[in-house]
Amino acid sequence: MKLPKELVISRISDEVAHGSRVLDLGCGDGTLLKHLKEVRNVVGYGIEIDSNAILSCIKKDINVLHWNLNDLPLDFPDHFYDTVILTHTLQQVLRPKELIDEMLRVGKEVILSFPNFGQYKLRFKLLTGGRMPSTATLPDKWYETPNIKLLTVKDFYDFCEENQIEILTHYFFRKSKFGMVPVHNFANLRADVAIFKIKRK
Repeated sequence: MKLPKELVISRISDEVAHGSRVLDLGCGDGTLLKHLKEVRNVVGYGIEIDSNAILSCIKKDINVLHWNLNDLPLDFPDHFYDTVILTHTLQQVLRPKELIDEMLRVGKEVILSFPNFGQYKLRFKLLTGGRMPSTATLPDKWYETPNIKLLTVKDFYDFCEENQIEILTHYFFRKSKFGMVPVHNFANLRADVAIFKIKRK
């Protein structure tokens, strides 16, 4: 799923403390970490599996490790980072619960985002068409999609309740003709994208 980088960067930047230690899992080309270093003066490190993305990080002077997020545990001490970030990758890993557990172990707080598969357009297309839905925010065909663990906003609330996780803040967005706009009500039905900040209770 393609989420505008500006939106992710803006919301995450608001939630990251100045001068903090940050780990960005699946950091891509390092754009977010570069922004956080410049604007929030963080000490940032990234983890990425794609070699081309790693080269882009290096060109941006971003410290990055080559690592597959399916290989757990993460090789860091407990609470080594103030914030651990995972943007739009949770639904692509084999063991999302174990990865979240590791993020909460390694970081004091965690920020993550994911596409909401409970959105009404997806429900309607599956109900009426009988096929896996494709939308502007989830354009891939079923045989091309990297998404293997599908979840909704309600699923994530339930997950946090069942696993003693506190939700500190959350943001929800839907795609409109004006771009991504905030959703304040009925997020599980209306939101295309969810962003959560969490920690252990």
